[in-house]
Amino acid sequence: MRVDAEHPEAAIIERAAAIIRRGGLVAFPTETVYGLGANALDEAAVQGIFEAKRRALNDPLIVHLASADDLPRIVTSVPPIARALAARFWPGPLTLVLPKQPAVPDVATAGLPTVAVRVPSHPVAQALIRAAGLPIAAPSANLFMRTSATLASHVVEDLGDRVDLILDGGPAPHGIESTVVAVTDSDVRLLRPGATTPEAIADALAELDPPVPLLLGEAGRTASPGLLAKHYSPRASLFLLTGEPAETSPAFRRAIERAVQDGRRVGVLLLDEDAPLLADLADQLQVAPLGSERDLASVAGRLFAAMRSLDAAGCDAMYARTTGSAGLGLAILDRLTRAAHPGDE
Repeated sequence: MRVDAEHPEAAIIERAAAIIRRGGLVAFPTETVYGLGANALDEAAVQGIFEAKRRALNDPLIVHLASADDLPRIVTSVPPIARALAARFWPGPLTLVLPKQPAVPDVATAGLPTVAVRVPSHPVAQALIRAAGLPIAAPSANLFMRTSATLASHVVEDLGDRVDLILDGGPAPHGIESTVVAVTDSDVRLLRPGATTPEAIADALAELDPPVPLLLGEAGRTASPGLLAKHYSPRASLFLLTGEPAETSPAFRRAIERAVQDGRRVGVLLLDEDAPLLADLADQLQVAPLGSERDLASVAGRLFAAMRSLDAAGCDAMYARTTGSAGLGLAILDRLTRAAHPGDE
């Protein structure tokens, strides 16, 4: 059902909320990507998410709340650092990992004693959570390990009639998932880079008294979604070239030329800066423009849709290069690295 992204119609939202309350599945837009939502406190409903997505049970979900005031429903404690981050970044694309309440079923947290939680800013997501009166568990609304859904049509393509209702609110604005941090009384660890940059989080932590550093997450049991080595993958093999543009551009060109010569149907996730490099090959390639690497918000916002468009064009080899690791570049690098064909970076 189409729904107004800015002023969602009450009747449509109530229909979706009723499905959530009775244990069904609703796909809906957030400011990051489309989510596949169910009542986070209903074990059978949460199990339905895993079944619809064919998702591994060791990959925990994010629980979405309407407000930070609802945190006591699903977490046992909120450290002062977490309150400060929530005050700065919620509603918005930051997920906090905190100790969970027993009411949250273990299936939602992969059996961990913590739960990943955030407050989305998208008006449709906000309206749905408030109308349902429940916390909503919602991973991205796509098949497990596949490219995340940023349009309702992506949800239809992957999940079809496995979902009771899909709310079509147009493109997801950020087009890339939330940043995930684990928070304790004394530190904050970055588990997954996303739409909230590490620099913004670090700046917020530096203003606390005393200041708190942003640490890198530790290896071990997966406390956050999106940390599997293989994730976000298109059907085509994605080949990723990493490094500085001056070093990678010639190699990028050579790799694409070889693939064309080998008779492969080649797709390119194309940055504006690389268009002149490949101009003479244009009629032999499928191209999905990402925008300029000077505008990483645009690149991030187009990334998953671009992968899907090249898949739809029948490409069997897909090429991309990295945009650095500063700001949103780190999140883009993370998604491309996990989506890439192993051993071919």
